[in-house]
Amino acid sequence: MTAPVLVIGEALVDIVGNGKSRNSSKNGTKATPGGSPANVAVGLARLGVPTELVTRFGTDPYGDQLGAHLFGNGVQLAPGSVDPGFRTSTATATLDAAGVATYQFDISWEPPALTLNRGCPAVHTGSIATVLEPGADAIREFLTGLAAKPVTVTLDPNARPTITPDADRTWSAVRGLAALSDLVKLSDEDCEFLRPGSSPDEVAAELLSEDRTKCVVITRGGDGAIGVTRSGRVEVAAPAIDVVDTVGAGDSFMSALIAGLQARGLLGETRLEGLDEKALRDVVDYAVKAAAITCTRHGADPPTAAEHASLWG
Repeated sequence: MTAPVLVIGEALVDIVGNGKSRNSSKNGTKATPGGSPANVAVGLARLGVPTELVTRFGTDPYGDQLGAHLFGNGVQLAPGSVDPGFRTSTATATLDAAGVATYQFDISWEPPALTLNRGCPAVHTGSIATVLEPGADAIREFLTGLAAKPVTVTLDPNARPTITPDADRTWSAVRGLAALSDLVKLSDEDCEFLRPGSSPDEVAAELLSEDRTKCVVITRGGDGAIGVTRSGRVEVAAPAIDVVDTVGAGDSFMSALIAGLQARGLLGETRLEGLDEKALRDVVDYAVKAAAITCTRHGADPPTAAEHASLWG
């Protein structure tokens, strides 16, 4: 059996304003499982990639909802991830007229012990977990210890200005984590916040100056995404869709990116060696289409492999 991809980071409940949903409460809100790393774990599992999530949430009603969601989607939980003494975190999402979400967080983050399973092909982390102490320090220490391990490390900073308003300080943290990662994924909004005045390609070039970083992928909403390596660049357009909301779209993109690399044998000890322009275009295209599916439905609802294949082949 293939060892699972290890995902590290927060699992929380998104409280989303959505008066049109039949599942909404009287005040027009709906509580749904979320948290960027948890969404990535679910997205990977739905795409058929064995996945283990290192997180922490409680046994309160929100925690029970999270546990049922993760187990129901086939995500393994690392020991210590469910803690009866821990209060489950929440994020309140506000949607604008275009369905684009902004968030306010009620979160604390301290992961259980971080260990690497034998044969693990990839470790993914990102979002709040990489900037909120004391957990952020534990992640940095863990990734530092992977330098000589045959495992691919992927990072999605998923910048949250309400959590880390100091862009310069956050960018410094991102650079430090990028130096420990083989692939870094950002959004154009991340770039605008972290490096105002720099183009996505300039941001990619900065990150690729790190010895370990081999690929940077930047999403651009309805304009698709770009993928950049030291030897090439691809640009992939997004399909035309009717957007319901963008909640979890970037996380669906990230999970599909990892799944696409896994399918091509580019994870593990290869650490993306052999990621040529064709392979890069194919995996970015696969990820763009996964994100597009998520945008056509409410909340962080990534597609299964079967749904992706039925729509895009």
